[in-house]
Amino acid sequence: MSWCYGLDIGGSKIELAIFDPQLQVQQRWRVATPTQDLQAFLATVVAQIAKADALCGQRARLGIALPGVIRADGTVISSNVPCLTDQPVAALLTQHLARTVVIGNDCRCFALSEAVAGAGKGYRKVLGYILGTGAGGGFCLDGQLLTGRVAGEYGHIAISALVAQRHQLPLRQCGCGLLGCVEPYISGTGLGRLYQHYTAKAASSVDWVNAYRQQDTLAQQTFEVYLDILGAHLAGLCLTLEPDCLVLGGGLSQIPELITALPAAIQHHLFAGVTAPLVLAAEGGDASGVRGAAILAQLKQE
Repeated sequence: MSWCYGLDIGGSKIELAIFDPQLQVQQRWRVATPTQDLQAFLATVVAQIAKADALCGQRARLGIALPGVIRADGTVISSNVPCLTDQPVAALLTQHLARTVVIGNDCRCFALSEAVAGAGKGYRKVLGYILGTGAGGGFCLDGQLLTGRVAGEYGHIAISALVAQRHQLPLRQCGCGLLGCVEPYISGTGLGRLYQHYTAKAASSVDWVNAYRQQDTLAQQTFEVYLDILGAHLAGLCLTLEPDCLVLGGGLSQIPELITALPAAIQHHLFAGVTAPLVLAAEGGDASGVRGAAILAQLKQE
């Protein structure tokens, strides 16, 4: 292992962290993301790496966490950084920085981070799942990430027909273009939308949390339905991947009531003889993606 940099690219900020060989953060900072101009984006990243090299006293390897799909030819589809769409981001930065650059989806980087150095450390099979603005994750076996262009795009699995029928839920259009994906129901936005469905007024997930903790009847009903949707979805993943533990990240993972209630909700959709995995809150917080990117860079050298 050696020193490495992790870069987490978002629609509003770019975060860079310098990690020592033990994956301890030595420096970290954020800058605004140029989203419309590719050359401005590349110049911004090059400037941050030059700063990191000066602080580190060496030219460390770089791993990048990026939302979106990375195609087989290395080009990406990025909804929140439009200038990167159809661009071979890793190849361009490798050329500009004259060093190895590896790139991975941000949700998969989160899963890798938590499996290697977070809440999932010590477990063989770790399912990492982010419930935030969107929904997605990754699966790690023995500290190795299951790779693929779309492996981990769990939010675009269809909602359970049984659950949708049971609660008479409307089919919702997903941002990916498909109808009936589970993401519009289980993301943070989806939870707020579900509460709005029962209250018939504008509401967010924050509104739901506040009402639920005040024992509001409709908020409690919303939570029961939400758990049924999410439990059925995760039960399907458990039957496919059989994880030892499920590590939740994203804004909804900070709701203790969800972490506590989720194992039973998953178990409800499993047949006899199958046990729901441990459900754990992520330890890395909003640093997990950048740490996962750094781990990608370290693994590339092995």
